[in-house]
This record gives sequence, C-alpha cells and structure tokens, in this order.
Amino acid sequence: MKTVVQDFIDVRNPRSLQEYDRALRELIQHLVLLGLWRAGFFDRAAFYGGTALRVLHGLPRFSEDIDFSLLDRNPDFSLLPYFSGLRTELSGFGFEVEIVSSGKLNSPIESAFVKANTRHHLLQVQPGAALASTVPANQLLKIKLEVDTDPPGTFDTEVLPVLEPIPFSVRTLSLPDLFAGKMHCVLFRRWKSRVKGRDWYDLIWFLRKRIPLHLAHLEERMRQSGDWPADRPLAIEDLLNLYEERVRQVDFSRAAADVLPFTQDPRELDLWNSGFFSALKDRIQVC
Repeated sequence: MKTVVQDFIDVRNPRSLQEYDRALRELIQHLVLLGLWRAGFFDRAAFYGGTALRVLHGLPRFSEDIDFSLLDRNPDFSLLPYFSGLRTELSGFGFEVEIVSSGKLNSPIESAFVKANTRHHLLQVQPGAALASTVPANQLLKIKLEVDTDPPGTFDTEVLPVLEPIPFSVRTLSLPDLFAGKMHCVLFRRWKSRVKGRDWYDLIWFLRKRIPLHLAHLEERMRQSGDWPADRPLAIEDLLNLYEERVRQVDFSRAAADVLPFTQDPRELDLWNSGFFSALKDRIQVC
C-alpha cells in the first residue's frame, strides 16, 4: 500500500510542512470513509458538511472534521462496532491508530448540528513505517468523527464515488440539502466568541455553483433548533430577511481571518465586507 499512500500525497504536491500535514489529514479522512464503506455504514448514514463538499464536490478549502447524519433517528446508535474495521483499514495502509470514544455529549454545543444526543469520536493517528522518513517522529494527527443521531427530516441522499486511495462510494446528502444545512450554520451558528468564516466561504461556493437551497429541509432544521417556532411554513422572504439581519451582525474581518488558514488563495477574501455579502442575497434560490 506504500505506493498508493505516496501517490495520494504526491498528487497534492505539498511544498511545506503545513501542506504536507493537510495532505496527510486528507488521506486519513479518505481511509476512514473507505473503512466505513466496507463496514456498511452508509446503509444507515450519510456524509455531509465541509469535508463532504471537499471530498465529493471539490470545495477549494481544507476541512478538518468528518460529519455524518443517520438516515433515521436512533439515539442508541454507536460507532463502537465500526472501530475494529477502521483500525484494520488504516493499519492496511501503514497507520497505527488509537480510536477513542468521547461518548454522548452532555454540555451545550455551539452548533445546532451538534446536539446533546450526538456521538463524538476522536481518531488519533500516528504515521507508521510507511511514512516514517517524511514525517516528524512526534507527529500526531487528530480527526474528529461526528454522527448526528437525531437528524432533521425532509432531505434526499445520493451515492457518489470516491476514487482515492482506491475506488469506493459513499452516501451523502443532496447538494440542495447540503446548502440548507450550511445556511442554517450561516444564520444561527454560535461558535463561542468567534465567527466561523468557513460557513460564509462555503455559502459563496454554493452560490457560485448556482445550487438551489432546499427550503423545506432548512425549515426542519430551524424547527429542531428552535429558530422557527412559527405555525406557518418558512417562506423565501423569511429566509432573505433572516439573512440580511445576520449579515448586519457579522464582523467579516474576523470571518476572513478564521477561514484564511484553510484557503488556497487569500485574495478571495479581499471583498469580504457586509456590502459584499448583502449583495449576495439576490443570488439565493430555493427549491
């Protein structure tokens, strides 16, 4: 498997330790997905979030965590039965790993995606002999897996191929539903005292791709998080009003600073201000 691993790294042409670190993290993400696919995980769950956009749709920014949503609510779901398969998969590609479960969360979470009944797992990865010559001896990578065990309804999924490090496939939310999830983050995510600029970066990506937003799925997410208690359906006018209000609240210089380490071209962020994002309102389409 050494050649497969090296090919994965080489094609990304890392020119610094930071770029190499990212390439290695991406490889681990792909291997985790491969291991879960072999174990039948995607019969029960779908891949979503920023890493899904990058792996499956070419989002041009790095994403750290791996997020999944069960297809149906199951508060008793656990990733523990999949640990053995993940270890075997990663070991087969030269990685010695420890997988640690942090169990059920009991504290408030900053995101509506991460709820009290969401399972978190920390995947600690240390390179084995296959990469010992190129990675510092004390290198330690941590990849977080998150499974939403109480998913909001009204979403569609599709099965898409992944070609690296070997061909396999994963189930993922449809792009309009992924956009709805991202819009929910844009409007309501409270990320401690910081602004998560990655949400706004991804918003631009959806608009540039002319992907419509699944309004019914956004409404389901808002009702679940308590952000739409009205006894009528969410309308496009409601969404646009909420968007305008949110734009007025955001410090976009801080948002740009947050996303800067994850982008390939910092010049993309030069336009970031409230006027720029306010003008994007007219680009939002729904389905």
